[in-house]
Amino acid sequence: MEDRQIVALYWERNEQAIAETANRYGKYCHTIAMNILAHDLDAEECVNDTYLRAWNSIPPHRPEKLSCFLGKITRNLALNRYAAHHAKKRNGGIEVALEELAEVLADPESEANDIESTALASSMNGFLADLPKRTRVIFLQRYWYLCSIADIAKNVGISENRVKVTLHRARQRLRAHLEKEGISL
Repeated sequence: MEDRQIVALYWERNEQAIAETANRYGKYCHTIAMNILAHDLDAEECVNDTYLRAWNSIPPHRPEKLSCFLGKITRNLALNRYAAHHAKKRNGGIEVALEELAEVLADPESEANDIESTALASSMNGFLADLPKRTRVIFLQRYWYLCSIADIAKNVGISENRVKVTLHRARQRLRAHLEKEGISL
């Protein structure tokens, strides 16, 4: 079933929308949750919560790209669950990926407002559009999907060291891009 048909089922409040969403995007959402949580039961709960959140959000929202809409919900739910489970512990996986970007991006606790957030989002989209395709794939797998270096290397077919170098250079380019755009770091 196509995305627009699934969204139409949500708008009709037809429960078949959940089944169709699970059929089409269940594995995708589960992969996102597993990359963050690394625990099958937590990932499964996260995916189920994604379906509930989608049910409660559509309507009033009518997502243009259902996969992105569901992916964002899943990612946010998984990150929240991860934070709750690891509130006083440090685990190298996700913290390392997020700390790598924290070197470049401004502190989210600073006086950032909606205008700055919108400017940052727009600037990030421009930055990503300008990256070579392979670098963009590596960057998004690391910092959006929170894949491990080893998984990215396997997915892209390059060495782990090459992934690390590519990410380091991409972060340097991001810093330069943000400074050029006048976005405070």
